[in-house]
Amino acid sequence: MPVRRRGNKLERWEIALIKSMVTDGRWPNDQDILAYFTRPTRSINHRAIAEIRTAAKHAAVKAAPAEELDAFVASWPEVDAETGLSLRGDELLIKAREAMIAAVHTFNSAGLTFRAELFIVTAVIAWTYLLHAWFKREGIDYRHTKNQNGERVVVKTPSGAEKYWELSQCLKHAKCPVEPGARDNLTFLLELRHEIEHRSTSRIDDAVSAKLQACCINFNDAIKSLFGAQYALERRLPIALQFVTFSPDQRALLKKAATLPRNVETMMDALEQQLTPEQQADPRFAFRVFMVHKTANRAPGADLAVELVPPGSDIAEKFNLALKEVEKRKYLPGEIVATIKGEGWDRFTMDSHTKLWKRLDARNPAKGYGAVAVGKVWSWYETWLTRVREECQQHPHLYRSNHTE
Repeated sequence: MPVRRRGNKLERWEIALIKSMVTDGRWPNDQDILAYFTRPTRSINHRAIAEIRTAAKHAAVKAAPAEELDAFVASWPEVDAETGLSLRGDELLIKAREAMIAAVHTFNSAGLTFRAELFIVTAVIAWTYLLHAWFKREGIDYRHTKNQNGERVVVKTPSGAEKYWELSQCLKHAKCPVEPGARDNLTFLLELRHEIEHRSTSRIDDAVSAKLQACCINFNDAIKSLFGAQYALERRLPIALQFVTFSPDQRALLKKAATLPRNVETMMDALEQQLTPEQQADPRFAFRVFMVHKTANRAPGADLAVELVPPGSDIAEKFNLALKEVEKRKYLPGEIVATIKGEGWDRFTMDSHTKLWKRLDARNPAKGYGAVAVGKVWSWYETWLTRVREECQQHPHLYRSNHTE
């Protein structure tokens, strides 16, 4: 169970209702009134009711009108049927859960093309509400403020509403409860969201699926540790069933047909290069699993569609070679030229390749095109091969002899 923290206090609208209940007369003692305002996510001491009754505190708050009190009593308890959360008092936590559920349902929906983009935007909203709910419970003011005439004032939107922290600002707070690996994951998704916000990104689902999976697991772990296991999402989001399997050749064709836009690819490479190998291997940053077809010896085991094997276990040791991370494919310059020529660009030569990488400063480690030497010969990643293909497609008259305008 999570430890109770500060933040168990009444909100202004609740104080107004309590004042109205005190003068109404239908609730003769403080304990009867308290029952309306204590809920699983927040414990209120009966002393708080007495302080309102005697005007020891909150004297400036006016009592709620009689019709507002009647509406409150008539609708009480106004709670979420699944979790028991108060629809008004726990609104941020309810919205956080529903946003993440919507993100996963959207990603798993058949027929959608831009699933990753839709997931990222909605998941960012979910994490923002979750952290707002935690800051609120902890008594941390998560509103934007500015200095005005020597005083700190709350920043407001053009329509006059108070402006709350965006997710990136929440993550920067010294007391932010998000674990380092999960924070790296969210930073990655935020950067990717900036890239996709105002431009098309083609298909990026395969390239970022490990990060999206980690985002889901991190959110579920966070909501359980911060608010309680009863608010976890496992029961609402069971494992998805997939109707097809892909051979290695099929996956290679799919990846070739849906290459990443260069701006997204550059952003991903640049961000990941800022992380240490340990940070990149953290499952909270990117969650990857290795699946081996399993034939069950006993009937009960046959019902298990997926079994996650922890590293270091006997089974993991048995498949040790298969479980090791596969190093990125590297190409020597001659292989790049031969591959491009084999795809019909017969005028693309070693000289063409040399001039191209020099013009694009492709050996700069920040570009992410290679930066790995084999002996004394530079080698290139798949991303560079993709970039060379783009160059040929953009200037076919330079690299194909039978090209006609």
